[in-house]
Amino acid sequence: MPRKFNHGLDYDDDDYGDEYDDYDYDYDIDSDAEDNGNLPKPNQETDSSSIWRCSICTYDNDQSMTTCDICGVLRNPLPLSGISNGNDLKTASATVRKDNTSAPMSARFSNSSSLMMSKGSNVTGNENNQLKDEEHNLRSSAKSPDEMSGTLSSYHEGGVEHTLPMDEIKPPILARSLDSVSINDRGGTGKAASWGQYKPEKWMLPESEDGLLNQLNLAIVGHVDSGKSTLSGRLLHLLGRISQKEMHKHEKEAKLQGKGSFAYAWALDESPEERERGITMTVAVAYFDTKRYRVVVLDSPGHKDFVPNMISGATQADAALLVIDASIGSFEAGMDGSKGQTKEHAQLIRSFGVDQLIVAVNKMDVVEYSNDRFNLIKRQLGTFLRSSGFRDSSVLWIPLSAMENQNLVTAPSDVRLLSWYKGPYLLDAIDSLHPPTRDVLKPLVMPICDVIKSPTMNQVSACGKLEGGALRSGVKVLVMPSGDVGTVRSLERDSRPCAIARSGDNVAVVLQGIDTSKVIAGGVLCHPNFPISIAKHLELKVLILDGASPILIGSQLEFHIHHAKEAARVEKMVSLLDPKTGKVMKKAPRCLLAKQSAVIEVVLQGPVCAEEFSSCKALGRVSLRALGRTIAVGIVTRVIEKEP
Repeated sequence: MPRKFNHGLDYDDDDYGDEYDDYDYDYDIDSDAEDNGNLPKPNQETDSSSIWRCSICTYDNDQSMTTCDICGVLRNPLPLSGISNGNDLKTASATVRKDNTSAPMSARFSNSSSLMMSKGSNVTGNENNQLKDEEHNLRSSAKSPDEMSGTLSSYHEGGVEHTLPMDEIKPPILARSLDSVSINDRGGTGKAASWGQYKPEKWMLPESEDGLLNQLNLAIVGHVDSGKSTLSGRLLHLLGRISQKEMHKHEKEAKLQGKGSFAYAWALDESPEERERGITMTVAVAYFDTKRYRVVVLDSPGHKDFVPNMISGATQADAALLVIDASIGSFEAGMDGSKGQTKEHAQLIRSFGVDQLIVAVNKMDVVEYSNDRFNLIKRQLGTFLRSSGFRDSSVLWIPLSAMENQNLVTAPSDVRLLSWYKGPYLLDAIDSLHPPTRDVLKPLVMPICDVIKSPTMNQVSACGKLEGGALRSGVKVLVMPSGDVGTVRSLERDSRPCAIARSGDNVAVVLQGIDTSKVIAGGVLCHPNFPISIAKHLELKVLILDGASPILIGSQLEFHIHHAKEAARVEKMVSLLDPKTGKVMKKAPRCLLAKQSAVIEVVLQGPVCAEEFSSCKALGRVSLRALGRTIAVGIVTRVIEKEP
C-alpha cells in the first residue's frame, strides 16, 4: 500500500479567506508584563499544557506540534514588528536577565541578540558594549569543577558581583559553561568538525551488486484533475504492483459512489476525504521497477490548497513527470498564471534542483489523438519551460491516455496516435533518464518528511530521503533541531527491512533511546560529529516569479525549506542583481518586483535546519509563498545567526 505524508493545508482561495487573516500579529508589551518581568507571547494558549487548539479548525493538537495536524496552520504567527526603540530594548534586556537568572548563558545572549535584530530597535554603542562586557565577565569567571571545589566562586550579573560557596550551591556560571558547549558534545566528540574533514567508513561506500537497480525518485506533478493519480495507479497495476483483486475492489467501491473513472486513482488516494472530494490532498509514495531503475513514485496533489504538500514531494525528487490535460480548456486553465498550477509546479520542481522532466500529455483520447493539439501544447508549454531553466534536451514529450492504456508500458495500438507519433512510450522514457548522482562521501543528512510514533515500544520511525552519507543498524544519529542523540534500531525500504541505506534511498529509520516528541517532520537526521546548523536569520538569493506582488521590507511570507515551513518576515533588502550576470545592480532597493533577482535577509518565527547552498544543496533550497501563491524561489547564501 502506498505511504502518505501530509505537510498541511494551504488556505488560499476565497472560501477560506486570506491566508493570514486569522493570525494575530499585533501585540503589545503591557505594563503588567513589564512590572512582572515577563514578556507575553502571541496567541498564548489557555488550554491544558498537553494540548493547544487551532484557531482555524479548532482541532486539539499535541503540545509538541508547531503546526495544526489537520489544516497545517502555524501555531504562533510571526509578529509584524519587534521592539521599537532603545528604551524598550533596555526593558526587554532587563526582563530577560531577570527572568533567566539561572538560564544557560548561550540562551540568554541569543535572546538579547534576537531583540537587537529587530528593524525598529536603536541600539547604542554603549548598550551593545555593556552586553558584550557581561558575556565576557561570565565566561572569564568560569572555572573547572576541580578548581572550584571547596572554594568561593564569584561572577558578575547585571554589573553586581556575587559570591557563592561551591559546596552549598552549584554556581549558575558552571551551568552556563556546561550548557554553552557545542551541541554535538551531547553525543559526539568535542567541537564540530567541518564537512571537509569527514571520511566515510568502508561499509558506507556503494558496492556493485548483481541485480540491484539504481533508485530513481520520480515526482508526479501537474494541475488538478490532469490525471496524475489515475496515471500512477494504472502504471502500478500494469507493472504488477497492484493485484487484480485489489483493483477489482477499487472499481467496485468507485462505482458505488458514482465515480467509476476514479478506480485507478483510488489505488493511491486512500483517505475518505480524498475520495469524497475526488482530489489528491497528500503525497502518496509507491514503487515499481523498470529495466534500469527502482522507481519511487511521489504522487503529489495538484490543487492549489495543497501546494505545501507538493513542495514536500518535490524536494525528494531526482526527476519529474509533469502531467498535462490535453482537453480543450483544461490545458489553458492549468497555464493560467493566477489560478492554474502547471506553471507553479514546473517552477517549483526546477527550483529544487530537478532538471530532468517528462511531459506526459494525458487524455489524448478526448481530443481524438490530435497531432495539432499536441504540437500546440508542446509549443506553448515548451516556451515557458525554457524560461524556467529547463533545457530542451532534458525534456521529453509523451502523448498518452491513462484511461485507454495508450503509450504507457508498451507502444500505442491506436492508429490515430501511431499515424504521427514514433517516439518512446512512457516506461521507456523513464528508463532513458540519467541516473542521479549520490553524495555517499559526505556526512549523513536526512530531512524528515514524516514521523510514525510507537510510544508503547518507546521507538519512533523517521521517514525521508537520504541526501548524504549512509545508515545501518546500531549507528548513532543526531536529531535536529532538538540536538538529541538516538540509535538506529532498524531500516525499512519499500516496507521491507534492509541492512544498509545509502544516499538517495527513501527509507524509514526506526530510532530508539530518544524521546519520541523530539523527532518531528521538518527536522533532520545527521552525523553526531557534523551537526546541521539551526537558524532563524538567513540571507537568501531569490528570484521573484512572474505575477508576484511586490516584496517590501517587513513583508510577511511563508518560508519553505526541505520539509519545514515557518512564518517569515523580510528583514533587509541587501542588493538587486542582474538576472543574467548575477552582478550587483543596486544596493538596498526599496522593493522587489516580478522577474527580479535579489539578495535579501529574512527572520523566521521559529528555527529551521538550514545550510548554505554551497555546503548542502538539499538544505539550501528555499521557496517563499504569500496569499496562497509561490512568489519567489532561491537558495541560502549565508546563515547569519545560528541558534545555540
